[in-house]
Amino acid sequence: MADTATDTLRFYDTGTHHPEQPTLLGFWLYLMSDCLLFACLFACYGVLGRNYAGGPTGAEIFELPLVALNTSLLLLSSITYGFAVIAMQRKQRNATLAWLALTGLLGAGFVGIELYEFSHLLHEGYGPQRSGFLSAFFALVGTHGLHVSVGILWLATLMVQVRKHGLVVANRRRLMCLSMFWHFLDVVWIGVFTFVYLMGVLR
Repeated sequence: MADTATDTLRFYDTGTHHPEQPTLLGFWLYLMSDCLLFACLFACYGVLGRNYAGGPTGAEIFELPLVALNTSLLLLSSITYGFAVIAMQRKQRNATLAWLALTGLLGAGFVGIELYEFSHLLHEGYGPQRSGFLSAFFALVGTHGLHVSVGILWLATLMVQVRKHGLVVANRRRLMCLSMFWHFLDVVWIGVFTFVYLMGVLR
């Protein structure tokens, strides 16, 4: 218990001798810039979300059970990443890798279902050029999916680093940054699920 407390203090210490603090601060600044990006995309969808141009509405094209399954996968991946962080704090390398692998699989399932949804819409002729609604939809949901894909690649890279070098300070710092990023994407997706899909079906 004392070792864990010491490690936690070392990780969050604000002293100038710990280079991880500028890294965490810089990553928080990046997340805030990402917040602005998604805020702009949500605003665009708010403006264009009812510009159907005689085309389909959300109620006509959204498959809510499939989207609910996708949402469950992403939220569950956030829980498994939390277990990975707990294992990391206990210095259990193999357990950390196992939880990270499960997180990556859940994230890949999320991206796979999203790609299926996009391909289905494109096959039906409902591409982003069809209406303002679909342009905003593809931009918002696609940007989020791209972020998740980058997160999966980042996660896979960290798994290689942890397997090779163990849970050294640098890898623990990187895992904490990815944790913030992953949970941030969960929060954004809750907004997408509510604002785009649920409200789109109810319109």
